[in-house]
Amino acid sequence: MQPRLAILSRGPRLYSTRRLVEAAHDRGVDVTVIDPLSCSLLVADGQVEVLVNGEPFSHDAVIPRIGHSITDHGTALLRHLDQKGVWTAISATAILQSRDKLRASQLLSRNHIPIPRTVNVRSVHDVEHAIDAVGGLPVVVKVTKGTQGQGVFLRHTAYEAKSLVQGLLHARQDVLIQEYVAESHGKDIRVIIVGDEVVAAMRRRARGREFRSNFHLNGTVEPVDLAPEYAEVARRAARVLGLNIAGVDLLEGADGPMVLEVNSSPGLQGIESASGVDVAGAIVDHAIRDSAFCEVQLDGLLRTLPEDGVMTVIVRRHRHLIGRSIEEVFNGEVQVFGILRNQSMLWNPPADSKLRFDDMVLCTGPRASLRRSLHKAVDWMPDAAPDQPHPDERDTAEP
Repeated sequence: MQPRLAILSRGPRLYSTRRLVEAAHDRGVDVTVIDPLSCSLLVADGQVEVLVNGEPFSHDAVIPRIGHSITDHGTALLRHLDQKGVWTAISATAILQSRDKLRASQLLSRNHIPIPRTVNVRSVHDVEHAIDAVGGLPVVVKVTKGTQGQGVFLRHTAYEAKSLVQGLLHARQDVLIQEYVAESHGKDIRVIIVGDEVVAAMRRRARGREFRSNFHLNGTVEPVDLAPEYAEVARRAARVLGLNIAGVDLLEGADGPMVLEVNSSPGLQGIESASGVDVAGAIVDHAIRDSAFCEVQLDGLLRTLPEDGVMTVIVRRHRHLIGRSIEEVFNGEVQVFGILRNQSMLWNPPADSKLRFDDMVLCTGPRASLRRSLHKAVDWMPDAAPDQPHPDERDTAEP
């Protein structure tokens, strides 16, 4: 049985919304466009409800097209729907992470995804230091929250950069100074990811002296043969930010692809025109296929249970744990359900698995006893003989 589909959009006549509706109709799916601002959020003792023009929300699956101007209400609505068990193609957390350029950069960098060097500045006095840190002039100055190229500027002198930053800070904007990638001036590659797969790609070019290539700024679009390394970086960027549907903008740097931005509500007109791909159909197919399975944040789920929780042990903060097995460290008192290692997850690792420097160990159980057991494990320090190597110098290879 196909799900009853709702598209959350303030613009039913917009190209992207119309194309999603057409794709749903082509597949025989019951679809309705709902204005997020028509939704009221009811909370009561043990109850959450979404009212659409006063009537209970009755759809099984949602494709959000949440505009920047209503991000707060839109993400609150998605959290409400999640509480009701309604499948959403994109989570509130993913939207918020992708729309905050600083937060997105932090997550991408932490996961070794190439991005332009970026500095967050809070004072005009930090501008020159930031320029040096990102590799010198010219630099890109941008606000942390903006869309369609708005709030993004190129500055060629320190004086110009300082004046701009001063004005933005005075307007209470959070400001980033970013490396200018000369090889990619006036062009980038937009990749559409749906369900962890690349479905379409295009190259965007700016017109005239404009350095921003956005389609909404009158840029041109053209098809592109996407190299495998570009496809992989785009997939990883969307995955790290938790986006099942994403438009990933890549710069063509001298050393390969760099992620410029990841968009949670990518426009479909330019990409469908350039690539000839039915992107709207791919999104609807994803909703039909995956709406039977709701992704949940495990710790968020366990927080609804009064006793249980998830905690992590970051091994590099407790170097005496390096080279020791799960059994030696936790002594069977803690349930280890995964180890994050080298950007991969080892699920249900064997008790004799040895811990490595960059491991993050995921543990679950009743909160109180879990905390006690973890404190006991990480506070332990071996009685090493003077000639015995420090634990972080031992051979940490798996048997």
